[in-house]
Amino acid sequence: MKTGMIGLGAMGAGMARNIAQAGHLTAVYNRTAAKAQNLAAELNVMAYSDPAQLAAAVDVILIAVSADSDMLEMVEAIARGAGPGSIVVDLSTVSSTSARQAAQILSEKQVDFLDAPVSGGVEGAKNGTLAIMAGGDSDVLARARPILAAMSRRIVHMGAVGAGQATKAVNQIMAAGINQAVSEALAFGQAQGLPMADVIEVIGGGAAANWFLEQRGLTMTKGSFKPGFKLALHHKDLKICQHMAKSLGMTTPLTDQTVIDYERLMAEGWGNEDISALYRLKRQLK
Repeated sequence: MKTGMIGLGAMGAGMARNIAQAGHLTAVYNRTAAKAQNLAAELNVMAYSDPAQLAAAVDVILIAVSADSDMLEMVEAIARGAGPGSIVVDLSTVSSTSARQAAQILSEKQVDFLDAPVSGGVEGAKNGTLAIMAGGDSDVLARARPILAAMSRRIVHMGAVGAGQATKAVNQIMAAGINQAVSEALAFGQAQGLPMADVIEVIGGGAAANWFLEQRGLTMTKGSFKPGFKLALHHKDLKICQHMAKSLGMTTPLTDQTVIDYERLMAEGWGNEDISALYRLKRQLK
């Protein structure tokens, strides 16, 4: 099926390249036109200046943007161009409510919708190893699966529309806890004058091993916080998690503390760094 990609940031560009390599990508769109034109030239696909025109030219439209409002704006535009039976897959991290709103907008045009947020970071997008948690009709997912498989190593159907985003909220809360634990533990180790590369190697082979320690441990101890996953975006996601938890009558003290910590870092100008910049607070780095 002909596939178009909307949103060519660090995640979207990586996903687009893998979809193109699999032979599915035919069109791209980005608000910054030059970015779309450059990637289109690299991948030998069309760059569109209007998402509605892109939607009219393809069978599957993928969206990878930063915020609920951006996603819904793109969905409104897609609805003006997409034909009946086409599929829209939102790969962004937004609220379950926004996902269901998008599905309703598109259903009026007989366009199918999947909310399919991803996990795996920039590395996963680049290497085609993302995990995808999908909400929506299982038959629609089956139709879109060959395209999604080009950029992922795991695709799990979580339930109806909105279930994908609910699962991603679980992921983001867990990522906050892992960030807190790893950054605090490594700051503790570094304060004792331990050889941190050796600390990370030995702990990485035991019960406390995790992806974040492996991928970010050494860089954070060296004071390097290149994203990765931008701290300001994780803050945005955790605010969504807080809202969801409140609606369920739940408390999320770890999430709440991480939001506070991120807001302090953002106020100091570190919002565009990787979430491992939390280490700055643990080590009181400037």
